[in-house]
Amino acid sequence: MAEKLKIIPLGGLNEIGKNMTVYEYGGEIIVVDCGMAFPGDDMYGIDCVIPDVSYLVKNRSRLRGLFITHGHEDHIGAIPYVLKQVNLPIYCTRLTAGLIKLKLQEHGLQNTAKLITVEAGQTVKAGKFQVEFIHVNHSIADSAALAIHTRMGAVVHTGDFKIDSTPIDGEVIDLARFGELGKEGVLALLADSTNVERPGYTMSERAVGKTFMRQFSGCNKRIIVTTFASNVHRIQQVIDAAAACGRKVAVTGRSMENIMRVSTELGYMKIPKGTLMEINRIKGLPVQQQVIITTGSQGEEMSALYRMAFSTHKQIDIGPGDKVIISASAIPGNEVTVGRVINELFRKGADVVYDKADMLHVSGHACQEELKIIHALTKPRFFIPLHGEQRMLQIHKRVAQSMGMDPRHICVAENGSVIELTTKHLKCENTVPAGEVFVDGSGVGDVGAVVLNDRKLLAEDGMVVVVLSMSGYDSRLLCEPEIVTRGFVYVKESEELLQELRTIAMHTVEGMPNRRRKDDAEVYRSVRSAISSYLYKHTKRSPMVIPMITRL
Repeated sequence: MAEKLKIIPLGGLNEIGKNMTVYEYGGEIIVVDCGMAFPGDDMYGIDCVIPDVSYLVKNRSRLRGLFITHGHEDHIGAIPYVLKQVNLPIYCTRLTAGLIKLKLQEHGLQNTAKLITVEAGQTVKAGKFQVEFIHVNHSIADSAALAIHTRMGAVVHTGDFKIDSTPIDGEVIDLARFGELGKEGVLALLADSTNVERPGYTMSERAVGKTFMRQFSGCNKRIIVTTFASNVHRIQQVIDAAAACGRKVAVTGRSMENIMRVSTELGYMKIPKGTLMEINRIKGLPVQQQVIITTGSQGEEMSALYRMAFSTHKQIDIGPGDKVIISASAIPGNEVTVGRVINELFRKGADVVYDKADMLHVSGHACQEELKIIHALTKPRFFIPLHGEQRMLQIHKRVAQSMGMDPRHICVAENGSVIELTTKHLKCENTVPAGEVFVDGSGVGDVGAVVLNDRKLLAEDGMVVVVLSMSGYDSRLLCEPEIVTRGFVYVKESEELLQELRTIAMHTVEGMPNRRRKDDAEVYRSVRSAISSYLYKHTKRSPMVIPMITRL
């Protein structure tokens, strides 16, 4: 019987975020990445979304390790939640390990998790797998692709990457190793599809550095720069431009402060002596000598930039003497919140420079020509596009076919698909449980579709509470029902409607046989049904109707 390798994506397909892929061979399992996703607009109150790992919990005795490609939230954000269900060693590069440590400390897991640091070029033995880390370029330092070796052959898992021939740290992607693997024979390639819709090549990170120098030179205002906290090389370029122009730098925003501390301790960021200052001290300098680096590039309500824009920041007031540089593009779905912050900054009189106005952001993901280079170097027998919505996965399939791949050797899968590979064949017939687990405050998975639907109803149509005071002796109404509404109608203007609801509730209860009136559940159902039907018929709205029964 032919050997089999199973590949099971638990997240990252038909979506952006919550990346997680399971590899199963010879009765043993390794996992690549463990990410979260941001909630959609219809997920009221949800903090983040993580993958369903019930398959891993069920097979915990077969787990041999968690391998992380890089330190972005969509690849490490779910680690604390998953570790509480299954404990397995985590293998990653140094900066990624530093960022994971911060997360584990927040969740009180620093003493339970086994975190093992690996350098690019090294190979880790995990059961029947040999996992090799290969250096790649991305918008966070210390990113790696993985070559997963088994007796069946090697699988190349790119993680997020781009090909940058002039990276800030001088370490270019190890294309030579991809080429060597291709010559040795690659069983399967799993590659990042985020930017596959864009033809050509992704610009080098150095292009943004030139923009900073242009924006800083000759500017007589205080400069406030926001970018992704994890983009260490971008922050380095802001600091370098500030130092070159004789400016001091202060940092605000918790995630930015954490990343800078970790990256400087590990040597990924080099700050010229005397450049960094406390935010309270820098305010004493002339404005043309100040640069403030802040969080908030996505318009997040709790971020430092948002608080500055809406005058709730304790230390910084924005006004006409400020130039605000937004060095990031809006993640899909965040355009409205980013636009709101930009509009407010303009209203304050600030000079705002953002991506549409200048070269202030470049992507960390490969465009079509870079993806073709990886396909050409690795020459895989099978191909599985990862990390993207359906259109991206399908376009990546076409790119692979344009390079001569047999369409029968390409699998556009779903989360939970079990992709079975032999050395000659690929099939995808079975599935395992996979989906979304909602994190709401300290609750993980306790908010499901029913609760979200209730929240949606409350947000869209509000709530109507019907208070019924009934006799505990003979179940008759003791007084007229009371109607309380929230988010439905303005009471003073709708007294006629509310009176009609009181009458309907009263007639519904009084029209019930006495034995049914004694049952609270029966009264609840009947009143809710009558009120809901009336409201939809007369207002075309469906508020949540909650009868409250008190027996006296």
